[in-house]
Amino acid sequence: MHTNRKARWAVRRFGLPTVVRPCPDCPSTRHRPSGRIRVNANGKLLDVWLLLSCAGCDRTSKVPVHERAHVSSLDPARLVAYENNDPAVVGELTMNASLAAKHGYRLDWARTWELDTRMPLYALDDPHAFEIRVHFDLPAPIRAERLLCLGLGLSRGEVRRLVDGGRIQLPVPLEAKAHRDFTFTLHGPGAVDAARHPAVAAAEPPLPLARSARYPSGASPSVGRAAPRRVQ
Repeated sequence: MHTNRKARWAVRRFGLPTVVRPCPDCPSTRHRPSGRIRVNANGKLLDVWLLLSCAGCDRTSKVPVHERAHVSSLDPARLVAYENNDPAVVGELTMNASLAAKHGYRLDWARTWELDTRMPLYALDDPHAFEIRVHFDLPAPIRAERLLCLGLGLSRGEVRRLVDGGRIQLPVPLEAKAHRDFTFTLHGPGAVDAARHPAVAAAEPPLPLARSARYPSGASPSVGRAAPRRVQ
């Protein structure tokens, strides 16, 4: 279904993920980016490492980014960013799932993101359908069900009821972990089967009010009403 009524949610970056891998000097498995990138040159061959700090003992460890790479194979602007410890590039490398998989460590995305649903405002009991585009500022893998619960201010059971009843149409399963932009449609009460089953549509229960933690007491839930929710 195509509609001009649209809302936009954004998964905002609040922090960088923790790198989970054993430390050789202490029992800790938690590492944070040090903010530094090391570049070593051997003639025209370069080694580039992302430097991490152990959360337990502050030991510095290295994650290979480029090994024995010819200087001509690297974009000059990229090389300058490496040499200057560019924060954007440090963040990009820290969040790089391919780099993590290549070197056998895991990324912990807890406390790295918040959901901003502030614009525009549409009441959930509006009879007209509208589309919600979810934009990711960082590639944190988040279950679609969790995003809907946070964004709509509803319980898991209420979200599942709306999906099973066709009120919410998703491009991915509820259990799937999304980390890229996607768009879903929210239909108004009774809109899905009204033509085929008018009696059932008329008897459809109203959408529950969102939790008081997200909306003022007595207010009708709206997409985009609440301030960003930081996820712990």
